[in-house]
Amino acid sequence: MKWSEMESENETLRKSPSSCKVAVIGAGAAGLVAARELIREGHDVILFEQTESVGGVWVYDPEIEDDDLLGIRKARKRVHSSMYASLRTNLPREIMGYTDFPFLPKEGRDGRRFPGHAEVAAYLEDFAEFYGILNYVQFCTVVEYVGVCKKGNKISWNVRTRRRDETEGGKEEVFDAVVVCNGHYSEPKLAEVPGISKWPGVQLHSHNYREPGSFTDKIVVVIGNAASGEDISREIARVAKEVHISGRTWSSNVDFSEPIGDHGNIWRHTMIECTCEDGTVKFKSGGSVSADIIMHCTGYFYYFPFLDTQGEVGVDDNCVGPLYQHVFPPSLAPSIGFVGLPWKVVPFQLCELQSRWIAMALSGKISLPSPQEMMNLVQDFYAKLEASGKTKRLAHNLATSQYEYDNWLSDQTGSAPVETWRIKIYEATSRNKRHNPETYRDVWPDEDLHYQAFALLEQIDLSARL
Repeated sequence: MKWSEMESENETLRKSPSSCKVAVIGAGAAGLVAARELIREGHDVILFEQTESVGGVWVYDPEIEDDDLLGIRKARKRVHSSMYASLRTNLPREIMGYTDFPFLPKEGRDGRRFPGHAEVAAYLEDFAEFYGILNYVQFCTVVEYVGVCKKGNKISWNVRTRRRDETEGGKEEVFDAVVVCNGHYSEPKLAEVPGISKWPGVQLHSHNYREPGSFTDKIVVVIGNAASGEDISREIARVAKEVHISGRTWSSNVDFSEPIGDHGNIWRHTMIECTCEDGTVKFKSGGSVSADIIMHCTGYFYYFPFLDTQGEVGVDDNCVGPLYQHVFPPSLAPSIGFVGLPWKVVPFQLCELQSRWIAMALSGKISLPSPQEMMNLVQDFYAKLEASGKTKRLAHNLATSQYEYDNWLSDQTGSAPVETWRIKIYEATSRNKRHNPETYRDVWPDEDLHYQAFALLEQIDLSARL
């Protein structure tokens, strides 16, 4: 199809104010705020959720995929949540919540500044109840197929769903638009390790980690030194004999010769060179260890098994694209949008702004560039990424550019820019975590900012936000 034809197909939806019938897939943090923004814009919304509750990945499930601890087989028993029992947020609650629904402590609940997963799940449920979103949710509903249908100048989406307890039958509906919010923490990504197929020990992905008991007196190698790798390593070090963290990148001042941690039994290493049939794990910088367990804390793949865009959207090197500003496929915009793909971000606020942009684009309150202009911008983005020496798998890693992105979305939607205090708290937390990884959740140098933020958040009138 020519770009001029694509532009013609989407012209009506891009420019004409309208109320659309919209399917939102997933009732986690992204899906809930997407539904809220779409409802505010007057759209007809159905929110599909495969479990029996809202909250997505924040809903703890003690079950694991015990038939496939690495998550390799497509036909395995599937558990959506990747939460482990002791997990606490790595962001303070005052910057973690949605901008107009403060994540403040409630009496009788976990009031810590860095609360546990149950408190986040409760907050999301509070949000859904407050805005009446539960009335729009179809629980225990599996989305099996979402396919684009192009007829003349109109794009629509065929959506097939079934009840979770049914294996046959189901329901088919046609929607004007789809918002994809199915998360990206359930399809494990594994490290490529030479010799691993013959290594005799136990392997698992952190997706299937819940509690440290099974690591008692074991020698454990953890692959990955990002947030989950660091946190899980420190937890299992309380019971394990030794924990060895293998990381792709370390700061220049890391001393690999000295153990760390409260128990002095965590060692840091470069990447694994190979594993051997006798149980040995060798590291590229030298040294080896005879290990009992290897845990892959190596992240996740973006995964949309239900989605059929006729080749317009794909996943290449774990980059979803082509997407204009991480949200819209140029040739299908705004009839489909993705919420929550970026990582190394403060996610709830970002999802809120992305959702507002989608909702306003669908209603015609804002206009998007033409498909050709959007594609040119996407290609420019990929070219700059390559020129900087980064691979496509880092396309959605915003990190230090996240607030520039948030403020761009704010400008598009007429929203207020990110408050300076939020940025200061994020930066202070990042510094504290780097310098004090064991204690940063409970001892903070930015108490003045903390109390300033709470004072501001407590002034928000929720009755005016309905």
